[in-house]
Amino acid sequence: MTKKPSASNSTIAQNKRATYDYFIEERIEAGISLQGWEVKSLRAGKAQLTDSYVIFKDGEALIIGMLIAPLKTVSTHFIPDATRTRKLLLHRKEIDKMMGLADRKGYTIMALSLYWKGRNAKCQIGLGRGKQQHDKREATKDRDWQREKAALFKKSVN
Repeated sequence: MTKKPSASNSTIAQNKRATYDYFIEERIEAGISLQGWEVKSLRAGKAQLTDSYVIFKDGEALIIGMLIAPLKTVSTHFIPDATRTRKLLLHRKEIDKMMGLADRKGYTIMALSLYWKGRNAKCQIGLGRGKQQHDKREATKDRDWQREKAALFKKSVN
């Protein structure tokens, strides 16, 4: 009997830098067109989204900068490209909406997380508006207060 993957281990990679640098206005789930060696690497958890972003070319959504490190067991006659441009699988309405907002309002579209949904690898992309330096300081202050509040609550319970 096989176990269903729980929500905690279905996440492959997250882009925490994106939520620090941008206000995320909207999130969309997209499929990714992958090669066989990339799927094996994702199963091993060898992915990084830090410098990835989404562009639109010829009516298609493409993700650039997503690093999927090849495993050492990749065939010797095949040379893998770890940062190749990959196609995102979205509906036409979603592509048109995201493309319009990015062009007209100057939003940035980036990859937020990479995870498994069933047997398929999915990428959550977000429509982000850049934060100013004072916004980042406020976010850091809020995060520190939440951490301090949790510690105080834990101390009062014990």
